[in-house]
Amino acid sequence: MSRQGRQPRRIVGPQSALTDFLASHNISAYQIHLNADARRRAARDEQDEQADENNQSNDQASEASEASPATTPAVTASTGPTTRRRRAAAAAAPAQEEEARKKEKKAIDKIKASKKFQKRKRGLESEDEDDLARALLQSSAPLPGQQENCESCGKRFTVTAYSRNGPNGGLLCSPCSKELDKDNAAQKKKPKRATGGAVGRRRQLQSNILDGTYSLGAKSLMTLCIETLAKNIDLAEDLGDLPSSIIDKIARKLSKHRLLDSRTLSLFLQPTAEEVRIYDGAKLSSDDFIRIFQTVPGLKKLKVRNGIHFKDQVLDFLMTRNIELEDLYLHGANLLSKGKWKEYLQKKGHALRSLRVYFTDLHFGDEVLALLPTTCPSLTRLKVSHNQEVTGAGVAAIGQISTLRHLSLDLRNEVHSDIYVDVLSKIGAGLETLSLTRVREADNTVLDAIHTHCRALAKLRITESEEVTDAGFARLFRGWANPGLVVVDLQKCRHLDSARPRDNPDAVGLCSDGFRALMAHSGKTLRDLNVHGCRHIAVGAFEDVFSNQADGKVYEAMAKLEISFCEEVTDFVVGSVFRSCPNLRELNVFGCMKVRDVKVPRGKILVGVPNAKGMVIEGMDDSDDDEEV
Repeated sequence: MSRQGRQPRRIVGPQSALTDFLASHNISAYQIHLNADARRRAARDEQDEQADENNQSNDQASEASEASPATTPAVTASTGPTTRRRRAAAAAAPAQEEEARKKEKKAIDKIKASKKFQKRKRGLESEDEDDLARALLQSSAPLPGQQENCESCGKRFTVTAYSRNGPNGGLLCSPCSKELDKDNAAQKKKPKRATGGAVGRRRQLQSNILDGTYSLGAKSLMTLCIETLAKNIDLAEDLGDLPSSIIDKIARKLSKHRLLDSRTLSLFLQPTAEEVRIYDGAKLSSDDFIRIFQTVPGLKKLKVRNGIHFKDQVLDFLMTRNIELEDLYLHGANLLSKGKWKEYLQKKGHALRSLRVYFTDLHFGDEVLALLPTTCPSLTRLKVSHNQEVTGAGVAAIGQISTLRHLSLDLRNEVHSDIYVDVLSKIGAGLETLSLTRVREADNTVLDAIHTHCRALAKLRITESEEVTDAGFARLFRGWANPGLVVVDLQKCRHLDSARPRDNPDAVGLCSDGFRALMAHSGKTLRDLNVHGCRHIAVGAFEDVFSNQADGKVYEAMAKLEISFCEEVTDFVVGSVFRSCPNLRELNVFGCMKVRDVKVPRGKILVGVPNAKGMVIEGMDDSDDDEEV
């Protein structure tokens, strides 16, 4: 097509609300304009006729009067030309209307030939095309170089290609356009969110410490990469061949922010993997759990937390697959029925080496535990936590699992101490870790059974017992043939509901003698010690243990120490702890009101001091400072 034959492109601005309203009701704005012009012309013609009549009356009056002849030509000269011009204008009005109609018809024909009109006319009747063309003609913006009135200030200006449209569809001059830009920028600019300053940073620091994710110094490049990936997880398609430790960190980060769902789960399902860890399965359905077994045929270890939709149908599918789980960790799978647990253990229990069950109160009880000695001959680790179904009968059945090396119980039903003694007499010799959480009724007979039968323990936890005494702890650790412990948790072993908790004439719980015996036996090997709430340990016992470095009382393995709510702890004790534990990373002193002003060595963390610096203090001074605190 030749350049002369092309239709010129016109830049058309948006239609105003009034133009759209008139077009929707088949009202032509251009026709209204023509009618208004016709009315104005008719008004002018009527005024001209009235003026002619007045002139004729004046002529007749002048002829009859006796005025001088010189006045008549003067009147005729003043009125004659005006009348002729008006009559000529009235005679030319039809010609002007005809010319306007021709121009309108030409413009309408030009609009009908445009592509915009061809698109807009679809679905319209033929008689409506003229009205549509007139509406497009009325809404067309002036071309660059033409004159237009500013919508805002009303001034006349020359239209350019950069002229902006106003809020009502008109064009704006350059000064009004700049004002509009300033107003839009002010509306779009969001107020700067307050960061909280130093207080906000301290809170975030404390949160990271309590989560166990805090590290001294700058974050590593790997940590920054994992955080960036977690923020942009929607853009990730595959994690590639990353090491399992890195994939585990990514999974933890996503679970912390509740980003693990059906889509992001696919990132962690590698066909060649042997382990899948899900730290927050609240957004996963039963089909998603089934997809794990479909995608990872060689699965050996499965960890699911908040698996609320891990139901019977999931175990049904697992039992139909050629998958032999060696490690099963289920948290919150409370919809699994008792019958399905029994069926699974009978069919797949022979491969299990580790079984950890949390928050399954309704169906995981004594009957299921009774099956473990026969259905799980290779079981070495058993943990039952936050369970209301298991009673003393179920705990007694655990004593029949001769292969058990790690036992952890956190039950809600009271179990008599004799049952724990019986279990320890049968399997205590092989245990490497023993955890008895919230055992209020456990007494010194349990401690004596541990002293007699356990010879390989590395971790010991006995918490919230109101029956054990300081003498029992002293007998446990003195002359014990077990090697030094690595992890010890004896928190809240004291009177919990006493009317006068400060009075302890019978030395209930862990007190000074038991603490001294513990540190004498395992102080050199302890890495993590928790005596939270053992308020009857005297300040002299703390000083004897931590302040005599000259006697060789240095605990190089100690990395974390919890002495919160031990009321006798002072500034001197805290300073002695830092000096006697050169590799200590974190010290917790919540509730120790005698700790007020402590110099924290470089690289150490002190948590729980209520002062102006906050609850967490990171040491900035040199760790080899010998000044006494």
